[in-house]
Amino acid sequence: MNSNIVRSALFVPATRPERIPKALATGADVVIVDLEDAVAEDLKREARDNLDAFLSENPQARVLVRINAPTHPEQADDLALCARHAGVAAVLLPKVESAVQVARAAGCGKPVWPIIESARGLAHLAEIAHAQGVERLSFGALDLGLDLGIASGTAGAERILDQARYALLLQSRLAGLAAPLDSVFPDIKNLHGLAETTAAARDMGFGGLLCIHPSQVAVVHETLMPDAEELAWAQRVLAAGASGEGVFVVDGQMVDAPVVGRARRLLQRAGQALP
Repeated sequence: MNSNIVRSALFVPATRPERIPKALATGADVVIVDLEDAVAEDLKREARDNLDAFLSENPQARVLVRINAPTHPEQADDLALCARHAGVAAVLLPKVESAVQVARAAGCGKPVWPIIESARGLAHLAEIAHAQGVERLSFGALDLGLDLGIASGTAGAERILDQARYALLLQSRLAGLAAPLDSVFPDIKNLHGLAETTAAARDMGFGGLLCIHPSQVAVVHETLMPDAEELAWAQRVLAAGASGEGVFVVDGQMVDAPVVGRARRLLQRAGQALP
């Protein structure tokens, strides 16, 4: 698993352990076993026992785990499970609102991916992003929208959520974190809408999306993949830049350091080796 390039992060509920191998086989960059939102309150311990058994029986597997929220009574046991298993590559911390909460989660010895889902979390985003142990940020559009009182799915709501996206991008950059992941796209059957949302996230600088269904993974990957024309342009730029000149011309356009940087990112997104 490449922790720097994560295009898709696919959720699977810990109440359905038989789905974990299927999720790992989808080609998603990471699989998130969910102990939080997808699990009813009376099934929390059973879900954790399911994950414990799966990781014990499949020591080669690598998953992320969304633990319960900082105020939830099951979180301490969730963290203890994560600490026991080498197969837990990182912890997703939902509803995070402070660096103290991040530090508590990081105490399990795993990288932390905070999920911003409230106005308070957004207000404290800078300290959360800079907290020890944080690797990548994401946010929950539905929970954040509910807390802010916006009308989910409307143009007005998206204008507000785009400001949250900008905050995640800015703080990720300032803290030297991996590119953040956009929120889930809840309309599972609307793959065209998913592609449009993924393209917008790509153009805004997000690394990828949280996914809630296996069918979303291929769409996200395809949309994030640069097309043949973009890749050919990037290769021409880097080939021309091999001369060592600070400024040069490719296809009649001036190329300088920022343009070279964009070309390198396109090739990295496509998984191509850089010259």
